[in-house]
Amino acid sequence: MERSYKIAILDMNAGEPNEGMRCLKMLAGDFLAQEGIKGNYDVFEVRIKGEIPEIEDYDMFLSSGGPGSPLASGEAWESHFFHFLDTFLHYNMTHHCKKHLFLICHSFQLACRHWDLAKVTKRRTTSFGILPIHKTLSGTREVLLEGLEDPFFAVDSRDYQVIGPQEWKLESLDGKVLCREKIRPNVSLERAVMAIRFSHEIFGTQFHPEADAEGMLRYFLKEDKKAIVIKKHGKKKYQDMIDHLYDDDKIMKTNQTIIPRFLQLAAEAKDKTQLVTK
Repeated sequence: MERSYKIAILDMNAGEPNEGMRCLKMLAGDFLAQEGIKGNYDVFEVRIKGEIPEIEDYDMFLSSGGPGSPLASGEAWESHFFHFLDTFLHYNMTHHCKKHLFLICHSFQLACRHWDLAKVTKRRTTSFGILPIHKTLSGTREVLLEGLEDPFFAVDSRDYQVIGPQEWKLESLDGKVLCREKIRPNVSLERAVMAIRFSHEIFGTQFHPEADAEGMLRYFLKEDKKAIVIKKHGKKKYQDMIDHLYDDDKIMKTNQTIIPRFLQLAAEAKDKTQLVTK
């Protein structure tokens, strides 16, 4: 018997072209294309059109990264997104069949700020490249990170950061800080948070687990993109990034692990709930 699932993808890119949405659509499509599975995904343009999915209509939700500041903007889409987050939490607290949400980069920062779980601040310098992500003790026990090295590698691109997590608030949701940014022995600043399990059903990353090597290579080998990266970050940073993209143990392993497992586990949770309620 075929199992059916519906996936909502929240596009937070404000109309700007990017590789992240292509990757999310591909991951959702690959999941739905598995034998014995049917369903569909729908895309919601949050920041331009103010589109927000109805929680009752979908099983899994993927909320993308995006450009700009995650600090208070006063724009209408922001309040709509925050209402979605609060409604999502309330839905799972009051329904036996839970929904599952994955928050990436900009979405992750917004959730941390809105729920007052940590500080969101502007970095002194941009973090950009394929960088090591270090697991915390809780991270070594996290099922979505199983099979990844410590550190593992992921695409990181941000001018803002999440720091100073309020552990007691996270614990009230059964949440944990799972990853932090690269170790910098000569820098006295706090290492930013890179992944949080907000609850049993809500997971978020500061980095981009959806990024794939093929698309990133195609994007950054373009002469105009290459010139921009070299101008902003230097030739060495550019070459290091290209070298990492050719390494299957870097971002491709991350791409093939975290979100696919999130979707699989969310599907299994739905299936178990349906068996119990039948």
